[in-house]
Amino acid sequence: MQIRHTIVAKALALSLATGGAAALPACDSDSGSTAVDETPITLTDQTSWAATRARSAAAESRDPRDPADRAGLLADGFGDQTQNAGEAHIPVVIGDTTAPDPGPNAHLVTRFVHFADLQLADDESPARVAAIDGPGLTASSYRPQDAWMCLMVDAMVREFNALNASLGLDFIILGGDNADNAQKNELAWVLQLLGPGGTMSCDSGADDDPVPGPHNDPKDPFDAAGLDVPYLWVTGNHDVLIQGNLPVSAELNDVAVGTRTNQGTRDWSQPGGPVVNDVDLPADARRALNYPVDVMTTVRADGDGHGLDDAAVAGAAANYVWDLPGTPVRFIVLDTAARSGGADGVLKQGVVDDFLIPALDEALAEGKYVFTASHHATSSLTDGDQLFGQYQPDAVLPEDYVALLTSYPNVLFNFVGHSHQHRIRKLEGPEHTVVEVMTSALADFPHEARLLELWDEDNGWLRLRATCIDMPIERPLVAEARALGILDWTSAWADENPSQPTDRNVDIYVKKP
Repeated sequence: MQIRHTIVAKALALSLATGGAAALPACDSDSGSTAVDETPITLTDQTSWAATRARSAAAESRDPRDPADRAGLLADGFGDQTQNAGEAHIPVVIGDTTAPDPGPNAHLVTRFVHFADLQLADDESPARVAAIDGPGLTASSYRPQDAWMCLMVDAMVREFNALNASLGLDFIILGGDNADNAQKNELAWVLQLLGPGGTMSCDSGADDDPVPGPHNDPKDPFDAAGLDVPYLWVTGNHDVLIQGNLPVSAELNDVAVGTRTNQGTRDWSQPGGPVVNDVDLPADARRALNYPVDVMTTVRADGDGHGLDDAAVAGAAANYVWDLPGTPVRFIVLDTAARSGGADGVLKQGVVDDFLIPALDEALAEGKYVFTASHHATSSLTDGDQLFGQYQPDAVLPEDYVALLTSYPNVLFNFVGHSHQHRIRKLEGPEHTVVEVMTSALADFPHEARLLELWDEDNGWLRLRATCIDMPIERPLVAEARALGILDWTSAWADENPSQPTDRNVDIYVKKP
């Protein structure tokens, strides 16, 4: 089944003529809470969605930042999607060639969700750098769907709640890059969407209403559902660095809360929300930047603290241990965001010596199944000598980190994000293999999360069933958002972020430690 987003294209074209933004028919249940939330469960082993149009071999000359070009791309099918059959689970057996048959008392240990790279962006901030967006190195400086990200997160939250009601979820673990630009208002949006929900408006500066009336543009207030299950915080580079690259400073904070943009931001007072530069904007103190300690303090004080403890606040880094009650599962979470700057990760030897090794030793002594989690994959750890970064002589490099993890027989999985793609990778040591599970971003196509189920197979093996979760698009504004995300991908302005079937829906078998 193919869905043509002609309604979106017509709405965008109409908005250019009438002075509004992308308009869709008003719908009472568009993004607000209803008495009975009928959000469907869209697991990709049942049905899957793909871009109808093949990705362009070279970037389109039409610019998704330009409202007229964007409307034209949508009209030409760049935002279309096709429904396909679901993808079956593929067995991945560590240390053997065939999947073992389960024993008579196989049972579920835990069911949870990995939710990575939300990147909630204040797309009207003077601290944006949309003017430099382009295919390649700067591809994520602007996304056509940026303004819709809060609605997209709410759609996923509703689906997680539906999963919890149907199957039961123990928790959700984030993948980092929850905010996009280290701003206080972005973090506040994250905590409200994943917390109590309620009426919220992901707007800043002027009170924009691009399309007059409620529930018909991404700047309208909406009723967020709020998450029904607890979640664990993971820090990404975008949570503590400006645009995920630059350390927070007083000078850059003045830009964020100020009135002048010199690198490009969206102006929703104009038709289609074009990118503007070198113009005056309304100031907004809510755009103030978060230093790392501000992030830890704010998250720790919210709800149950989402895994963070006093040590995380004192160290201004989300390094912590969390046990799932009633099970042998223990998470060891690491903060790999490079405080010295740069998008890729830095893990310092001091953190390994003072926190990680003692935590691993204790977990081994207590017979725990260890799941490590961080924003960056092992392959994305650096010595800090990267664009916008600084060399860190005490940085732990990938081969040393892998050697450490694989030296513990009870370290089973490493959950990561950052690269915006689904990927399953074996981290192999001399006598033990750890499986690294990377989940793609909500922010970019295919806009998915991952359901994880750990089974004790009652035969000496554990099985981790991983199933990708599509974003439900029953609400018109969320459908509009995904069309824009697909457009960004098919036009080759966004990174390709490829994955294979063996990276998506899989059954990973590991021997019990």
